[in-house]
Amino acid sequence: MKTCDGRGTSYKNGNSYEDCKKIAEDTNMRLKPLIKEKGYMDWKQLSDEVEHDELVYKLVLKYLRRDGFDIGNSDNPKITPHL
Repeated sequence: MKTCDGRGTSYKNGNSYEDCKKIAEDTNMRLKPLIKEKGYMDWKQLSDEVEHDELVYKLVLKYLRRDGFDIGNSDNPKITPHL
């Protein structure tokens, strides 16, 4: 049975969902050493790093949490490595 996605098939810059997941994984791998070195990263800085692409931003946060980082909350909008 076919289903239709109401949003269509492309996201920002014409990327597919799979493209966005790949971009997020690549960004995740690039940012992990930077976060560990500095000790934290603000959500604003992450948004700048992903060029304000909401889907990639959310996926990067998801992957950072998966990899053991504390992604913070609205009271503490910082990403930190777990000790």
